[in-house]
Amino acid sequence: MTRKIVLDIETSSYDLNTFSESQQEYLFRYVDKEKDETLKQQKYDDALRMLSIYPYTAKAIVISLFDSVNEKYYTYYENNNLEEWSNEEGTHLYKGLTEPEMLESFWRIIDKADQIITFNGKVFDIPFLMLRSAMLRVKPSKNFLKYKYENKSHIDLLEQLTFCGLTKKFNLDFYCQAFGVPSPKQKGINGMEVKNYYEAGKIKEVAMYCRDDVEATYELYKIWNEYLNI
Repeated sequence: MTRKIVLDIETSSYDLNTFSESQQEYLFRYVDKEKDETLKQQKYDDALRMLSIYPYTAKAIVISLFDSVNEKYYTYYENNNLEEWSNEEGTHLYKGLTEPEMLESFWRIIDKADQIITFNGKVFDIPFLMLRSAMLRVKPSKNFLKYKYENKSHIDLLEQLTFCGLTKKFNLDFYCQAFGVPSPKQKGINGMEVKNYYEAGKIKEVAMYCRDDVEATYELYKIWNEYLNI
């Protein structure tokens, strides 16, 4: 049986004060050139928000995976104190770990995978995790980015649903609604709110949201695999 691992991550930026003066100058270099104060503030806010998607300015706060062999979800979320919990059925397992521990656990599971399934994972999730791992001196067990359009070991649904960029890109929520898949966004949280939830101490809510994203990605994959994988 082919072992498929579906995955998704959530990230959050570090406080701006943790970066050096030269780093801040680089991050906001285009903002300072804007003369219009309204536009300048808008560009500053946009630049600040984008810090959460770069591995050099943000950290992984949740990593969620679905293992197709044992049909279980494994979700790791940032917590300095080890804790574990699950749903009543024992199919959704959650564990609070430090970021290095999350990455180590992730690469242990991924090492056993025959194929991974992501949504925009070639552009975001996998590069982010690989670079964060290197920064934290954690050795990745596999490289799913060796070949740009290869889809045997890594199926990136955003790549597949746009036919490798030939058609317009939409977000996961849009694709889910278009294909009749329940969207996690309909439960009241979206990616833009993750940092606010995290800073408010609601990391478990973020963990459950990320797990829901993995489930939606898997459901979307099953439709793509049946009707478009030709």
